[in-house]
Amino acid sequence: MQEFTHYTVMKKEAVDALECTNGKIYVDCTLGGGGHSELILQRISPNGHLVAFDIDQDAINAASERLKEYKNLTIVKSSYTNIKQVLKNLGIEKITGGVLFDLGASYHQLTKQERGFSFSKEAPLDMRFNQDEELTGYDVVNNYSENELVRIFSEYGEEHFSKRIAKEIVNKRKASPIKTTTELSNLIISCTPHVKSKVHPATRVFQAIRIEVNHELQNVKNTLNDLLDLLGFGAIISVISFHSLEDRIVKQLFKYHSTRCHCDKTQPICNCPPPVLELVNKKPIIASEKEIKENPPSRSAKLRVARYIGK
Repeated sequence: MQEFTHYTVMKKEAVDALECTNGKIYVDCTLGGGGHSELILQRISPNGHLVAFDIDQDAINAASERLKEYKNLTIVKSSYTNIKQVLKNLGIEKITGGVLFDLGASYHQLTKQERGFSFSKEAPLDMRFNQDEELTGYDVVNNYSENELVRIFSEYGEEHFSKRIAKEIVNKRKASPIKTTTELSNLIISCTPHVKSKVHPATRVFQAIRIEVNHELQNVKNTLNDLLDLLGFGAIISVISFHSLEDRIVKQLFKYHSTRCHCDKTQPICNCPPPVLELVNKKPIIASEKEIKENPPSRSAKLRVARYIGK
């Protein structure tokens, strides 16, 4: 079995933002290899408590071993989208300390061959974070209509040649299904112009399929809204995102809930409820040059932080 490998992006910055305090309750929505969780636990022990979510059994196995000495940790095999119900089941009414999201896929997920995330390794078109889910990359590529493929490649991949690629996929699958990552990657290379770029031609399409399979953008939006009912006064939300679509969702939601008025300018009296969030950093925090050298994918990471000030 391949060893679980995960570089913890902006570990210190993301955990510093939480202002960890002994005795408070924290949530790590994306446990991964346990790097962020370990630092949180070091800072909130002995009386603080951390609840950590993950849907990837490999991640849970690796993190459970890494964090086995900590008795104030609860690891839950569930999507962070179920946070309301999970915390209710655990008897937790409020998150008094803070919540951390690291929205990137782990190095392990992206490089483990059979998971099908990478266009550089021959593997079945899978791309599921949660192996218990039914929808796979194969289903998207072989069953979605041409218009649906154009939509997800354009919206989620920001791919310039969405129509051309979708058309080629539909034509190819008429003869036989597209089953592997390399089949799809080669098809994309063959039907798009050769442009000098460090970015592989298949990158945007693979990202789009992954987002669709795992409902990534909708999950982030829904969960951030759910959190507003779960946070105690002063609790922190710390979010690391890795592409512009996720970052835009976080930025817009933080901005909306930290703005005093949403009224139409023609309305004489403002009846808006008071804001429930306060922006800790107006501009996103990015990884240091040292970290980017050590882990190049961290160059795209953006950290946004907000504090809950609602009742």
